[in-house]
Amino acid sequence: MTSSGWRRPRVLLGTAAGVVALGFLVVLELVARRYGLQGPLTCQVRELVLPPKSGPLLYAGMALMLVVCTWRQRFIAVGVAIGLDVAFLLARWAFGVETTGGHPFGNGALWVILGCGVIAVTRRTGPERVLLLKGVGLGLLLVAGRKAGDTWLLITSETRPVVLDQYVATADHALGNPSWLVGRIVTATGSFGFNFLDFVYGQLAVAAVVVALYQLRNVAAERRFPAHHLVRTFLVIGLFGPGIYMIFPVVGPIFAYGDGTEYWAGVTLWSETHSTGHWAVADLWPATLPPVNTPHPMPFDGITPRNCMPSLHTAWATAIFIHSRKGPRTLRFAGTFWLIATLTATLGFGYHYGVDLIAGVVFTLTIEAALRAHDRGWERSGIQLVAYGTTVFAGLLLSYRYLPLEMAGHPWVYGPLLLLAMASVIYGYVRTTRPWEPKATPPHRPEARPEPVPVTDGPPT
Repeated sequence: MTSSGWRRPRVLLGTAAGVVALGFLVVLELVARRYGLQGPLTCQVRELVLPPKSGPLLYAGMALMLVVCTWRQRFIAVGVAIGLDVAFLLARWAFGVETTGGHPFGNGALWVILGCGVIAVTRRTGPERVLLLKGVGLGLLLVAGRKAGDTWLLITSETRPVVLDQYVATADHALGNPSWLVGRIVTATGSFGFNFLDFVYGQLAVAAVVVALYQLRNVAAERRFPAHHLVRTFLVIGLFGPGIYMIFPVVGPIFAYGDGTEYWAGVTLWSETHSTGHWAVADLWPATLPPVNTPHPMPFDGITPRNCMPSLHTAWATAIFIHSRKGPRTLRFAGTFWLIATLTATLGFGYHYGVDLIAGVVFTLTIEAALRAHDRGWERSGIQLVAYGTTVFAGLLLSYRYLPLEMAGHPWVYGPLLLLAMASVIYGYVRTTRPWEPKATPPHRPEARPEPVPVTDGPPT
């Protein structure tokens, strides 16, 4: 197949993916409106003027878009974004508009992204237009993915009045209930430890952009995007993960077995807290382990997201770790740090059980394998890896739901089995994808030639 023949299906596939993404956002908007909520599109439009919920994320989205631009264009775009944010800040100060619940910056970055989209349509042609539109789409998808995730969380709390925390907490005895242990450790670190981890936990998308910027660093020079990069994995995780929330609704130990985020009210510097103690089984987290009783579905409030199974923060941090492995030492260190800090936060804040994290790792590796197998044309090894990861993930969810008492009663059997199941997917991923990596070509070295022997007029003496 010629290069033009190969590019045409990829362009059609990219266009189809864009249409599907837009259709998904529209459907999510309509569903949110049905429950009296603001959908992702409405929230995004409001941030053109109102204080953004996540200013750093908007600048991260702009940074992704700028990978297609020259350095001169990047400096101009950043300068315009900062200038607009200063103008918005002065206008809010003049009219006494508060930024409660949002950031005082970020509007400028969103306006720049949209402005570049207008420039692509009106001032660019051919491949240059397509490349700039891809950059704009990438930046907007990152932001829209965050908005879609927030909307999903609100929908889970509205549509799933009953949660399955008792089943997961019982199954978590097989791992020794790590959330209770790590929760006590984080509590002991006080305000500094909590807020440091809270910052890392909240800026996961920004960390992903840092890794993605390294992967996309050559786009402006090569005038094309690489076949696979972190943003693809990030968005697909966010697309499919909330669907599992609807099937397996879980609120987390700090809510089901504690007083909710009110527990951290004395140490948090910026996070909002609320009490849910009257919905909890008992006020046990993190001081007292939950008893092993026959689990039952339990009703919960209509506010707390049912966003534990699987742990998507674990999934995203795992994706960052995987994609940072090909970077320089500093990036590899940062990817490892973000994974460890995120796992510590998810458990230590009481947001997740240990079994959630195992499911999150398997979930990520399966999605990453599927994306890479798709790029290679679905070879047999890729199909087998995806099928195995899907089977293990389904088996984990079924065991948490239907075997929690057996898992709690035999922790020395089921605990190692859970870890072994996760390790087998990790091993299968590494073993299958390692041959897919492009082999480094050694630098060409010219052959050594013998130095010419000087010619003399007479015989040597």
